[in-house]
Order: sequence, then C-alpha cells, then structure tokens
Amino acid sequence: MKRIRRYLVAGILVWVPLGVTFLLLRFAVNVMDKTLAVLPRQYQPDELLGFHIPGLGVILTIIVLFLTGALAANFVGRHVVGGWESLMRRIPIVRSIYGGAKNFAEIVFSDGNDSFKNVLLIEYPRKGIYCLAFQTSSELGEVQEKTGEDVVCCFVPTTPNPTSGFVIMVPRKEVRVLDMTVDEALKMVISLGVVVPQWRREQTAELPFKDGA
Repeated sequence: MKRIRRYLVAGILVWVPLGVTFLLLRFAVNVMDKTLAVLPRQYQPDELLGFHIPGLGVILTIIVLFLTGALAANFVGRHVVGGWESLMRRIPIVRSIYGGAKNFAEIVFSDGNDSFKNVLLIEYPRKGIYCLAFQTSSELGEVQEKTGEDVVCCFVPTTPNPTSGFVIMVPRKEVRVLDMTVDEALKMVISLGVVVPQWRREQTAELPFKDGA
C-alpha cells in the first residue's frame, strides 16, 4: 500500500507542474492572440491563411513592444510619451491608476535602481524569528534623518501569494544579505518553504547605499 501511495505521489509531482505550466502558457498565448483583432479583418492571419495558428499574437505583441520601446528611446518619442503622460496625469481618476502602474513597472523592470535586487534576512515580527524580505530602497533621506539610523526599506512578502505583504524599514546593522537570487526566494515563498535553494558558499555582497540619501 505504501508503494502504491509513493507511486501516486510521484506521478502527481510530475504531472501537476506540467499541467499548471501548460495552462498558464496557453492562457498567455490566448490573451496575446487577441491582439490580432486590432488588425483589419482582411489582414488577419486567419483570413489570409484560411486556418488558425496559435501564437501569432505573441509575435505581434513582441513587435509592438519593440517598436514602442524604440520610439520612446529617441528624442521625438520621448516628447510624444511625455505629452501622453502629461495628459493622463490630468484626468482625476485615471492619473492615480496610471501613475501607480507606471511607478510599479519602473521599479520592477528598470535596471537603474536597486529595487528587488537583493534578498534579505530580517528578524520579523520579533527578535529571534527570521523571515525573507526584498530590498526596495535605501534612499530614505527623511527617515534616515528623523531616526538617526542607516535604514533600509524592505518588502516582506506573504505566502503563498508574494504580491501582497508589508513594507518595513529596518536598520542596516540588523539586515543580512542572502546569496539566493530573487527568483529562488520567490519559489521558496510560493512553495511555503518546501522548495529551498541550494546554498553556494559565496561572499555576501554589501547593500548598496548612497551617502546623503
């Protein structure tokens, strides 16, 4: 009986990740395929070819993102994007949604800041209990001044949903930088601590900090 149970569990561990991956990929492809609807009907691939090819919307999405990025990166494009953003920020309700989404995208996808680049170990919610956190900022001028501490802003994710959590500010002397990557830490959080990354004996990097922040 134990052998049967072991085989069933082994089968579940093989098929569940494959099934979830397949469903998520199919959902993403179906969503991006809907972008083909922006093309005139006579130019849509289904009409030209006479049959449907899944995934063509992915190609169109990549092309649109690339062209948009190329436009926004040049002088004229920056002025166009700036004018569009100025218009969006003047609409009462839209400006809150657009501004929040833009700030989040800049934090997550920009390479020019230190947000979500380091995995930290902090004592929370009390001394002697440790939890994972992500560094989101070290430029806390007012907080540094008012507390007299060298403080790091940390995001403590909840499990199994790491998109929610707490923002806390911890003195640098109480923060430990881990060698695991952000992806490894997210897997650990989502798996409820079951998936633990293999530890590599490497020297832990210092937390980046700008004087006078």
